[in-house]
Amino acid sequence: MENNELLLKLMHLSYEKNASDIHLQVGSHPVLRIKGELVRLEEIPVLQFTVLQEIIGGLLKKEQDRKAFEEQGSIDTALGVKDVGRFRINMFKQRGSLSLVARRISNVIPDFESLNLPPSTSKISGFLNGLVLVTGPTGSGKSSTLAAVINNINKNRTCHILCIEDPIEYLYKNEKAVITQRELGIDVSSFKMALRYAVRQDPDVILAGEIRDGETVEFALQAAETGHLVFGTLHSSNASSTISRLLNFFPQERQPQVRKNISMHLRAVVSQLLLPSVKEEVQRVPACEIMFVSPLISRLISEGKDDKILKAMKAGKAEGMQDFEDALIDLVHREFIDEETALKFVENPQSLEMKLKGIYLSEEGGIVS
Repeated sequence: MENNELLLKLMHLSYEKNASDIHLQVGSHPVLRIKGELVRLEEIPVLQFTVLQEIIGGLLKKEQDRKAFEEQGSIDTALGVKDVGRFRINMFKQRGSLSLVARRISNVIPDFESLNLPPSTSKISGFLNGLVLVTGPTGSGKSSTLAAVINNINKNRTCHILCIEDPIEYLYKNEKAVITQRELGIDVSSFKMALRYAVRQDPDVILAGEIRDGETVEFALQAAETGHLVFGTLHSSNASSTISRLLNFFPQERQPQVRKNISMHLRAVVSQLLLPSVKEEVQRVPACEIMFVSPLISRLISEGKDDKILKAMKAGKAEGMQDFEDALIDLVHREFIDEETALKFVENPQSLEMKLKGIYLSEEGGIVS
């Protein structure tokens, strides 16, 4: 079997088995991730170095990409396969050898309902300006959530949406909005260069991708201040740790001013995990912590009282806010996950267990001073 045919076969197989990822590693059988579990394809021979070398070489057609891979040891690309969908591919070196992971992306741009996101998540597409962050670990569904947000704006608002992507995953069609998608390495040489020219391209909405450094944070806050709606992603686990993570991009002496800017321009943080679902028709389901920056939360951020944000969120349930514990309880009640899964992922299993039995501690609804 030709090596490019092997990759295509695996991509078709991932579609047939509804797998989210393909793992290729020298010295191992190919692996699919199905409903969150890794499944080894022992019917396919163990991959040899030359096989993976040919597959990666076929994907890296440009000399500059091959050079970047050799120098950096890792590179991203994307590939579309007819009747299957697009794949976000990362190729990397490990233990002096080669590996590849391909994430399957549906041909259909998701919406809030198909992703089983909480209804209040849709509120973030209604903001006209400010910074919105979707956070969580790699593989937690951040890109899909943002795709649903972008497409919702596309259907409902006359505006220009500028997406800076590495690589492009979902291909949008202009509806009410005009959407510009710039892919790093193809349409623009670097993330820094894309940001530099972004505001000159007359955007109303900017998808800035991953928040990588202080420069990106500053760009996002400045763009929000000048009336743009900016979306970004961050590897943080919840709302309060998101504030800390943003501040840690800056030296100590600059943090008070940055904190003030965050309190003024941050609109929402959605932190999520993807959990295995017990429903046959649903592979994985997001558990989302949702924080909208109310006047109270803005004041807490400004005053450095990040430890009180969670209580403020609990008091803001009527506004659509929820913490991870709320999210897990809701998923259990809606029969998306079982109690065992909920207890496995929650920070305080004893508290969750009590609440699943209908026992709530009154002080959790206390007033935040």
